[in-house]
Amino acid sequence: MIRKPKTGNGWVDRYIALVPEDLLLEGLKRQTQESLSLFSSLSEDQLLFRYAEGKWTIKEMLLHLIDTERIFTYRALAFARKDTTSLPGYDENIYAANSHANERDIKNLLEEYIVVRTCTVATFSGFPISSLNNRGIANNVEMSVSSIGFAILGHEMHHINVINERYLSALPKI
Repeated sequence: MIRKPKTGNGWVDRYIALVPEDLLLEGLKRQTQESLSLFSSLSEDQLLFRYAEGKWTIKEMLLHLIDTERIFTYRALAFARKDTTSLPGYDENIYAANSHANERDIKNLLEEYIVVRTCTVATFSGFPISSLNNRGIANNVEMSVSSIGFAILGHEMHHINVINERYLSALPKI
């Protein structure tokens, strides 16, 4: 069982604080179903909607979630294996600008989301309890393996909140 840590560090704490669950794997599984339901309920026009100039479309946000989860899971794997290499950050805006998410079919994006989430659950399920407190540095912030798992959950919750608060309320009714 991977329990919610008391704190992460820096920006990690902001995401962990959003997570209501105390158990990571249960939270990931619940969130998967909720996110699939949300994204699959939107029309193509809605998925391509931007609530303001320069903001991502919902498709770009979905691919941002996928990309970030991959990166965070790699960080957790490295730290679980006691890799002491300081891992770099990444520029999410450059990733989004070069993602070509808007050219992809939502079915394809959701299949990728499911594959990445399945791999995340399998990766965290395979970590021995003894590795969950292993720490490392990524993007100049020290974090533990377990805090990264909960940051994955909280990061997605943050963006789902943005979709609900800024996109869905402004979406043209189709």
